[in-house]
Formats: sequence, structure tokens, C-alpha cells
Amino acid sequence: MGFDSLEGYFNPLNPYFGATVGRVANRIANGKFSLDSKDYQVAKNWNGKHHLHGGIVGFDKFNWTGFVDGNALVLSHFSPDGFEGYPGDLMVQVRYELTEDDALKINFSATTSKLTPVNLTNHSYFNLGGHDSGNEEIYKHLVSINADRITETDTESIPTGKLSQVGGTAFDLRTEKSLGVAFKATAANGYDDNFCVTKFHGEGVSFVARALHPTSGRFLEVYSDQPGVQFYTANFLPDPQVSSSPKLHGKGGGLYEKHGSFCFETQKYPDAVNHVSCLKL
Repeated sequence: MGFDSLEGYFNPLNPYFGATVGRVANRIANGKFSLDSKDYQVAKNWNGKHHLHGGIVGFDKFNWTGFVDGNALVLSHFSPDGFEGYPGDLMVQVRYELTEDDALKINFSATTSKLTPVNLTNHSYFNLGGHDSGNEEIYKHLVSINADRITETDTESIPTGKLSQVGGTAFDLRTEKSLGVAFKATAANGYDDNFCVTKFHGEGVSFVARALHPTSGRFLEVYSDQPGVQFYTANFLPDPQVSSSPKLHGKGGGLYEKHGSFCFETQKYPDAVNHVSCLKL
């Protein structure tokens, strides 16, 4: 999913298509956290109350410096101390590399001048039936996620600090399930949840998730060294059933809609900086 020109990516309706998200991906409750006995307030850009994806001017809002290295593209961005309320100068680098076995490897690295939370992710959207084929093709996808637990959230999508078992719930995607069927079992009619990736102690890069579009035979597999993955099914894109909903025009003249795509956002656990029981950033 994406746009034909740079202007599309600066459109306020752009839902982070293909973006590198940071300084901290996902949510921080009330936009507050403490480090080294000091309190920090970052932007409240989610429902006017919480922090989301690095704030009002997150890393996705910048053109990064880049160069080509063989089959790889290397991008860099500098975020100064205090920007969006975060402590410390931060230099971030992301490397995108195409391999000979049809894989795209994404590697994030960062260095900082002060103790600071960092949680970087790639926010690409996918529809294996075709980028503009809509939610009817998404419902045909078969999805599996290697996770026994999710981070429990409240009605505002803020983690409670508890990890819930997926067994017997709509979040049990350990075996392949049709999204069309799975959606109906979710209270929100869709997913926007962090799944806790099942790993052996000390395991690095491991299998995270798989999606298959049976009609075309296209499939996507995700492997990562991160402890979580946000499975998001484009719940906040324009709803074609609501006449007043704005239109989101994508590349090639396609229209992008609610539930017309999905994301596997590998990450640290959301709001981890405020929960000692969860993995820290």
C-alpha cells in the first residue's frame, strides 16, 4: 500500500504507509513516563490523551538521509534532545536489504546521548490480493501468529500491564485461520493488538507470523528478534459503508478502505516504559 508521489505521504490522512515509526512506536499512556527519577511529558496525539507512534511529528514525517549499499538502502535520521518531549540526542539508522531468496531484511539501530525509550518498527500495509482489492480479499486471507499471549488493553487501547492467554479467544491465531471468520469473533470487529511472540529463552530472530491469500497463492512470512508484533487490520481507514467518510486515494488511483489491508508491526511491548512487569524498551 502507498502513494504515487511524496505529497501523498504528507497527507494528514496517511496512516503511516510504509513508515519507519519512532522514537517510540505504539502508545504511551497519558504521554507520560519517568526515567532516572525524572518525569517526561510527550505529545498527546492519540484521542487527545495518549501518545502514539512518536507524536505529532514522529520519524515518519521526515525525509531521511540515504545511500545505496549494494542490494541495500541505508537511511539515517537525527532527532535532537527534547524533540517531541524525549530526552537525549538520538541517531537512528535503518537498513533495507533485498536478498536472493526473495526476502526483505530490515535492520534498525540507534545511539543516544542520554537514557531514553526507543521502540522502532516498520508500518507497511499489505493486501496480498492486490493493494486496492479491498476488504473482500482481506477476508479471504489465512493468518497465523506465533503467540500464546497478548498484552491486555483497556477501551482506549492502553495496556493494563497484564498479559492474557489467547487460548479459547479470538486472539488464538496459533493455527491458520480465515480473517473473515476471525474478524466476527473480535469485539472490535478487527485487530489492533500486540501479540507476545513465543520464543525460547535467548532465541534471537524467530518466526512471528504468516499470511496467505489462497486465490493468488501469494504469502508473507515475518521473522524478527522483537518480543511483540502489533497485528493491525486497518480499522481506522475510511469506512466505505459511511457516506461521510473521507476517501483515501492510493497509488494507481486505488481507493484504500477500512479492513482493506493489514500490518505486522514487530516491536517492544506497547507502553512498556510504564510497566515493570512487561519488557522494557
